[in-house]
Amino acid sequence: MSLQTNKNRAAPPTGTVLVIGSETTNILIDKRSGLVALAVCAVALTLVVLALLWGDFPIAVREVIDVVLGGGEGLVRTVVLEWRLPRALAALLFGAALAVSGALFQTITRNPLASPDIMGLANGSYTGMILALIFLGGSWSTLVAGSLIGGIAAAAVIYILALRDGLQGFRFIIVGIGVSAILASVNTWLLLRVELEVALFASAWGAGTLNTITAATLVPAGLAIAVLFCLLPMVLAPLRQMSLGDDAAASTGAAIKPARLAAIAIAIGLVSAVTSVAGPISFIALSAPQIARRLARSTEIPLLATGATGGVLLLASDLIAQHVIPLSLPVGVVTVVFGGVYLVLLLIREARRTM
Repeated sequence: MSLQTNKNRAAPPTGTVLVIGSETTNILIDKRSGLVALAVCAVALTLVVLALLWGDFPIAVREVIDVVLGGGEGLVRTVVLEWRLPRALAALLFGAALAVSGALFQTITRNPLASPDIMGLANGSYTGMILALIFLGGSWSTLVAGSLIGGIAAAAVIYILALRDGLQGFRFIIVGIGVSAILASVNTWLLLRVELEVALFASAWGAGTLNTITAATLVPAGLAIAVLFCLLPMVLAPLRQMSLGDDAAASTGAAIKPARLAAIAIAIGLVSAVTSVAGPISFIALSAPQIARRLARSTEIPLLATGATGGVLLLASDLIAQHVIPLSLPVGVVTVVFGGVYLVLLLIREARRTM
């Protein structure tokens, strides 16, 4: 399953791509991209097993197997099923959601630097969460609603400001960076105005963390992400046509504006679903699509491989945050460090390409 980002790409050779669906609603699965996705999924499965075994309370492989098969002792079952498994699954699911969201934005803007965290959506969700915490209380449903509304509002403002003379990818990114900077300043000001306990809670959540994940919080977010994934085939075909350019896509009968709006809505929904539970986790959406594209050696962004790569990146970062670093840190701190290195390398690469 892939999205084209190169407007000069030719049609793939017959036999190398599996087409699932109709002409207007379909999924293309490239053979190499599918193999890469399977390999990355194998890595993800290995990391899940490691996440179940690794911790202050050591558990043997045999005990994990017993729990999965319905057996196991009380404490072991609690540690595996209630503590470690939900967190590991959340890392995989949230990483996949962020990665696919980044792939959609990078395809729409035709720019590898496009990312919902860079363009202000994560900061918008954070602003909504802080405002909900201050004015409406600290219930979980209130914080989730505030986060969702904040992310949607930020996206609407960016879209409106960037819409002049048609939606241009570079303008969309620049406007998003500006809105993100403004929202970051607003968030800092709000945290300085509230009580210390509220500021500490909001700051911990704003770093991006999986520490609060339980089955009760994972299920609603997981259902929302699953629904949004099911909507993806509706926009993939129009986006592939738009990769040829808006004029060429319009000549083929593609509904450009509705498809673009639908893709943006899906991307916003994926980011907001993750942010409302785990806070703003940076750079997964930026790096995973390009890493997957390079692994698949494709001019397209392979969505299956991208989602698997995002899940592996987030789960690996969470394991590092929990067990490798001497201090237990939020996973967002680790992704920021790795993502910063990736962003510098990407900027250097883009600068050399334009020289």
